Amino acid sequence: MAASLTRPVAPEPYALLPAVPAFAVTSADWVHGERVPDVHTNTEVGANVSPQLSWSGFPAGTRGFAVNVFDPDAPGVAGWWHWTVLGVPADVTELARGVGAEDGAGLPPGAFQLRGDDGVAAYRGSAPPPGDQVHRYYVAVHALDTDDLGLTPQTLPGAASAALVFHTLARGLLMATYQR
Repeated sequence: MAASLTRPVAPEPYALLPAVPAFAVTSADWVHGERVPDVHTNTEVGANVSPQLSWSGFPAGTRGFAVNVFDPDAPGVAGWWHWTVLGVPADVTELARGVGAEDGAGLPPGAFQLRGDDGVAAYRGSAPPPGDQVHRYYVAVHALDTDDLGLTPQTLPGAASAALVFHTLARGLLMATYQR
């Protein structure tokens, strides 16, 4: 007998963290609240292409940024980390489409990707189980009070997320959905 995936919808993950000011995150590829385009998925029709992202309106004292993509709706107790980029310099306000490839080509100098929950240090797109509820994919850009969190490419994304709580001056969010 197959297990049922029926479960409550997870809470909005960033609402559970200490409140910080918000700033704008936009994308030429994803529209807030709309479906993730197939090219950005890890499905039979996808290509695992990271979306273009831009941000503005962050605090003047920002010393660096971290960017991640998180799915709180994945089966299991801890959601699913799809992408984490650390070490983004304070003068960078955009990541181009496709910089989340395994080779990291196109990432800003000093920036690096962590291994996601699939074990690969790259962007891995949406891939909810067929027939599961709609999944939400939160892109979070964290404006930080430091340019060095002391983390390495071997840091797990959950540990990085916990470290970010203590250094986030403001956060911008963009959320898109996917279901198959």
